[in-house]
Amino acid sequence: MPRLGCLLLLLSILLTGSLPAQDSQGVPGNQADTSSWRERYELGAGDVINFSLFGRPELDRPGFRIAPDGTISYLQAQNVNVAGLTIDEARIEIEKALGGHFKSPRVIITPQEVGSKRFTILGKVLQKGVVTLERPITLVEAVANAGGIETGLFERKTVELADYDRSFISRRGEHLPVDFRKLFQDGDMTQNIQLEPNDFIFIASTISNDYYVLGAVNAPGVQGMTNDASVVAAISRRGGFTDRAWTDRVLVIRGSFTEPETHVVSLRDILAAKTVDFKILPKDIIYVADRPWAEAEDILKLALSAFATSAASTWVNVNVDPILTDP
Repeated sequence: MPRLGCLLLLLSILLTGSLPAQDSQGVPGNQADTSSWRERYELGAGDVINFSLFGRPELDRPGFRIAPDGTISYLQAQNVNVAGLTIDEARIEIEKALGGHFKSPRVIITPQEVGSKRFTILGKVLQKGVVTLERPITLVEAVANAGGIETGLFERKTVELADYDRSFISRRGEHLPVDFRKLFQDGDMTQNIQLEPNDFIFIASTISNDYYVLGAVNAPGVQGMTNDASVVAAISRRGGFTDRAWTDRVLVIRGSFTEPETHVVSLRDILAAKTVDFKILPKDIIYVADRPWAEAEDILKLALSAFATSAASTWVNVNVDPILTDP
């Protein structure tokens, strides 16, 4: 059964309360990183901390939330910027600010609520949105906490509506090498990445019948599929090329993100009637670069990053805008 691995994985989590043991350094995106919040927790806007002054219990101040500009105040220490500091570093800064009012102040700071570290999960999960990272969690836990994958009926059978080949997780604008199909259908835990603040998870839809035209076109974005869909027609429907577009070649990406099938299409030959126009399939990505390139690998990363941005904005436009505009 294709879902056996995933079911065994979820059963293990329910019975043990944790994920199976694994070599975390072997998981893509889990390699040692001194900037990771798991190695160094830095305070930020939205975090709530408690203050006390050693020997002065009457000066205890619980539940101070760090302001949006990253500052916080305690007694005479006003508007101290603690964003990006560890608790010990913040304590030192507060003690410096209190030094002119107390003799050798010893400040104690304890965290009460984590609010500054978040990630986003959208697409075919039951509970979408921005989620606070209150503790280290993995990709599987994030999807499980979001209620799991959406399901629907097909030929009287319940099926998952996620397109794992087109689902992705991005970090700092870059795709991470995570194979969603291996993870969620085969139970391959080498793909179970640890999440970091500001990660973006998108579970693509298997019922989508669109394609994307991205890059140096006047109206980049998603386009509904038609029977006559081709590269030239697709670019025309999205407003044509921008002034900066390199029009000699266009890259078409097809299939999964882990093993993408790339097609280099020569617009020069098509327009000169030396070859026929390239037919588009549902879920294809057409990318027009703004500079010359020789190999598909030269711009593949840019194309996938553009898709991540477009997929997120498209989801918001379709699912959020109607709510905001509904009277």
